[in-house]
Amino acid sequence: MEDIRKNIDRIRKEISAMAEGCGRKSDDVLLVAVSKTRTPEEINIAIDAGATDIGENKVQEIMDKFDAVKPVKWHMIGHLQTNKVKHIIDKVSMIHSVDSYKLAAEIDKRAGGKGLTMDILIQVNSAQEESKFGITTSQTEELIREILDNCQNVRIRGLMCIAPYADDPEEIKVYFEEVKKQYDELGRIVHQRLDFKYLSMGMSHDFPVAIQAGSNLVRVGSAIFGERDYSK
Repeated sequence: MEDIRKNIDRIRKEISAMAEGCGRKSDDVLLVAVSKTRTPEEINIAIDAGATDIGENKVQEIMDKFDAVKPVKWHMIGHLQTNKVKHIIDKVSMIHSVDSYKLAAEIDKRAGGKGLTMDILIQVNSAQEESKFGITTSQTEELIREILDNCQNVRIRGLMCIAPYADDPEEIKVYFEEVKKQYDELGRIVHQRLDFKYLSMGMSHDFPVAIQAGSNLVRVGSAIFGERDYSK
């Protein structure tokens, strides 16, 4: 358990070094600690060590852990089915994985029913990997405009992407750079109607490269909590 504290401290220092090396402030990059398969006890240790934001891939895990975890901002970062939106709409602060108008419309409907405005990110699959969710870069602007025109209870805060795995993260930096370029362009094209703030890119093995490419939100799990038990 002590390793969790040490890991968070180490990762924060790495984030600061990378951000400052790019001419940015150390606190410009938000760390989301990804707690997939981890216990509420482990999550609470991370919170005590300074984690302010927790990310989960599955709706059921948020529901199972929510009441046992100390007050924190929850992020839904995994694929989200429309029929499960209702279970987390009043529990999470942001949904990272919006990749269709159908999902955005359901989030809008459920948020409106609770009197909420839900922050969302559009998931972009810049590498067009069949094994990953997300829309292509060419589809992103159209989806954003459709959501802006029809959804009153969601707020598009930016983009999210998951790059392909590579032993050398430098090999996939181009995918991060492509999404950063689109993030900047979209902010200019529809800036009067958007409230872009987050570019969610980078995980345990590639977050330094993602920060170099412009990420300001990294989702780090195994580097904080240790390797996951994939049997769960």
